[in-house]
Amino acid sequence: MVSLLWLQGGACSGNTISLLNAEEPSIVDLVTDFGIDIVWHPSLGMELGKNAQKLLYSLARGERPLDIFVYEGTVIMGPNGTGRFNMFAERPMKDWVIELAHQAQIVVAIGDCAAYGGIPVVDPNPVDSIGMQYFRRHKGGFLGADFRSKMGLPVVNIPGCPVHPDWVTQILVAIATGRAGDIALDDIGRPKTFFTTFTQTGCTRNQFFEWKQSASEFGQGTRTGCLFYELGCRGPMTRSSCNRILWNRQSSKTRAGMPCLGCTEPEFPFYDLAPGTVFKTQKISGSVPMDLPTGTDHATYMAHAAMARVAAPSWSKEDIFVV
Repeated sequence: MVSLLWLQGGACSGNTISLLNAEEPSIVDLVTDFGIDIVWHPSLGMELGKNAQKLLYSLARGERPLDIFVYEGTVIMGPNGTGRFNMFAERPMKDWVIELAHQAQIVVAIGDCAAYGGIPVVDPNPVDSIGMQYFRRHKGGFLGADFRSKMGLPVVNIPGCPVHPDWVTQILVAIATGRAGDIALDDIGRPKTFFTTFTQTGCTRNQFFEWKQSASEFGQGTRTGCLFYELGCRGPMTRSSCNRILWNRQSSKTRAGMPCLGCTEPEFPFYDLAPGTVFKTQKISGSVPMDLPTGTDHATYMAHAAMARVAAPSWSKEDIFVV
């Protein structure tokens, strides 16, 4: 069997809750069909107190093999580098992380906080949170830019706030079945299979995006208009498969009328949550979006947008959904 340890640092447990909703495969499938031994998980582990501590020491000292070390949440460094703002099993959590990461065959950072820092690293970052191998887009993080697991891999980042559950279970299955070498990573450690296309890929609003027709307020929701131009949707510049691998096999944020917040990108939350930046497209001169679809410059965008609006068919300005 393949052994897996899951720990939580500076986290809200949202990724754990998401994991429990996985379907293809489910968390039960990981154990029964793919031979993953979940040695311990803070919400699922049976050991408590001294028994849990004894188990952790056996893994950290290499007395018991550790194949997959999964970490959720930021590594908390404060105060003054001691890590004592986040104590676990009578030690700073960061001390467990450094020892376990160097014993593991593969290290996986689950969720945006573990991968890049997420919301906790927004200034003033009072507890000195940091990602496992990144601080936002800057490589280094807690483990350092040169860290490699025993299998010779950097940290595998599966970002999201929360992460899509099937992204997690499918990567764990690949590792458990000996296909870790087939997991191609992009330049910030994400598996390319989930993070090459954009959130916009598969969005049901693409027809409105094409003709530059906007939803101007919430409540128009699932009916009409693109969420990019006014409501801050980052789907055209966020790499994720949210509209290809649907949540609960049914829907996604944009399909439900919620703008994509770009939570799989290292810069999330964008503009450090400054007032007026959430659910609102930031613009230059009040008309041109400040952040454009990846690969587009402002001059090209302005020309294309002007022509698209002039050429837009009448149906693109109407509510065309009947069911």
